[in-house]
Amino acid sequence: MTTLETFLVGDARIIKVPELALDTVDATQLFPEGDIGALNSDATHWGEQSFDFERGLLRQSIHAWAVQTPTHTVLIDTATGNDKQRPTAPLFHQLEEPFLERLQAVGISPEAVDFVLLTHLHADHVGWNTRLQGGHWVPTFPNARYIFSEHEYAYNLALFREREVVASIQQQAGMGTPRHEPLDGVFEDSVMPIVEAGLDQRIVIDNSVIEGFCFHSTPGHSIDHASISLTSRGETALFWGDIMHHPLQFRRPEINSIYCEFPQAAQRSRHKAMQLASELDAQVFTTHFGDSSVGRVSRHAHGFDWQFIQGVRP
Repeated sequence: MTTLETFLVGDARIIKVPELALDTVDATQLFPEGDIGALNSDATHWGEQSFDFERGLLRQSIHAWAVQTPTHTVLIDTATGNDKQRPTAPLFHQLEEPFLERLQAVGISPEAVDFVLLTHLHADHVGWNTRLQGGHWVPTFPNARYIFSEHEYAYNLALFREREVVASIQQQAGMGTPRHEPLDGVFEDSVMPIVEAGLDQRIVIDNSVIEGFCFHSTPGHSIDHASISLTSRGETALFWGDIMHHPLQFRRPEINSIYCEFPQAAQRSRHKAMQLASELDAQVFTTHFGDSSVGRVSRHAHGFDWQFIQGVRP
């Protein structure tokens, strides 16, 4: 069994299951609205685990979070997945990563997962929902309930095969015209097979509580993005999804990543999530920060700040 860091929140045991280490990220490609000099200068504040000083590049990560409570085994987001056809996103295209072996190494088999909770339906958050078997996409976690937003599902379904209602769904969301649409192919190979297998549970993201996990509405990065919290014995874990992509955004919270679909709403949700994390004194579990990917948010006179925390090795 591997000795990955473990984070303890009340009675819950939380482990990062890595998929991809992103060590060559150009700041202006990720944050096209920013100035390269200013972005890199801000990134240096968090040290070499977040910034490659020699090459002037950001360090990020793609991973899932495994949560073991006294009663359930839960995955929060499922990274990118193997064998997926993503020709317009080379980083995600036809991967061959030992993600399931890494999950098994921390004592979790696919069959042991009870719930898969999804913050949103982007490519690098739903990929291991399914795996290729006999030329077909089948659920990776056959005994799990996959829980995600009904609204986000409806939007992606419309983009897939009911485009005549897309504009209406966007208008109802009240966030304006999106900067771009979600990546092609993701819904078909990583979401629809779950629905067809009857393993989905689609919910309204409005502080809905599922088995002790609370879904907080933080739209903008996607049309109905959620942050997810778990409180146990007075301690709180807060899973941010894609509220932020790098800690430099604490210095520049107005900056959106290139992947944010609804920019103004993403900015509002970023502030909401920072405020929530500070108020709850939560351990915050991010999806794309480097280093441990976990930290705490503190409030100061001019905004918020981030400090990484390290887990324990069993």
